[in-house]
Amino acid sequence: MNGVTADKKIKRNHRIVYISQYLIEHPNELVSLSYFVDYFDCAKSSISEDLDFVREVFEHNELGVIQTISGVSGGVIYYPQVPLAQQNQLFEEIAHKLKQGKRILPGNYIYVSDVLQEAKLLNGIAKLIATRYQGKGIDAVMTIETKGIGLSVAVARYLNVPYVVVRGDSSEAEGSTISINYISGSLQTVKKMALSKLSLTPQSNVLIVDDFLRNGGTVNGLLSMIEEFDCKPAGICVLAQNADQEKQTLPDYVALLDAQIAYNKETGNFELQVKKGNFFDAM
Repeated sequence: MNGVTADKKIKRNHRIVYISQYLIEHPNELVSLSYFVDYFDCAKSSISEDLDFVREVFEHNELGVIQTISGVSGGVIYYPQVPLAQQNQLFEEIAHKLKQGKRILPGNYIYVSDVLQEAKLLNGIAKLIATRYQGKGIDAVMTIETKGIGLSVAVARYLNVPYVVVRGDSSEAEGSTISINYISGSLQTVKKMALSKLSLTPQSNVLIVDDFLRNGGTVNGLLSMIEEFDCKPAGICVLAQNADQEKQTLPDYVALLDAQIAYNKETGNFELQVKKGNFFDAM
């Protein structure tokens, strides 16, 4: 660890900026106070006073909560927060994005993948999802290849947990795998998914994250995969769902967006209508 040199006097505002940045870059991670004490070569009481100031600023500006854990193995944990105004702004940005371009595909599929290709939107969505599940004992974030991978990685980063990607088929590079068949789509197509046996620890609490929910077949497949690993589903969250599509029976899930295909009599075209999903109901 590269700290400050002993002959260099560090001002308090220097420490505060560094501590703030460090906590933001390490969300949902227990950080020992001794890390900052050693880095700055200063008294623990000084670091405690710095943290009190940072905590006050974060809470006043709704940047998040800094929780102190007492004891020998204690420290501080930063839990990010997304203010209501930023939640609304994020929704408006996504809704505006979805009004552009050709969104309705053959078979009444809805194209949303490009939303997650914008780094700013991806980061905002992931942070918002993480705030819902942080502190709930999530051990891993799961998705299926390929479109949900970026979102699951970003969510896992904010939750400070591993992510696992279920593949459409097994490969030699992943070693021994567990494979299952599941029914996907309204046409009742039987598909296969596989996951390396080293991906999950038994009894893990697994959060399922994906980009789009149509009829729920893929999510039910992921739930079956979680069961095969003797793990437990801790939640299901998707960016968007087709509100018109009949779903398979699913446990409780949340969607940030409800997308609907509506016919515009004036233009004679089908259009995509977007509104807030049930994710925001309890926020």
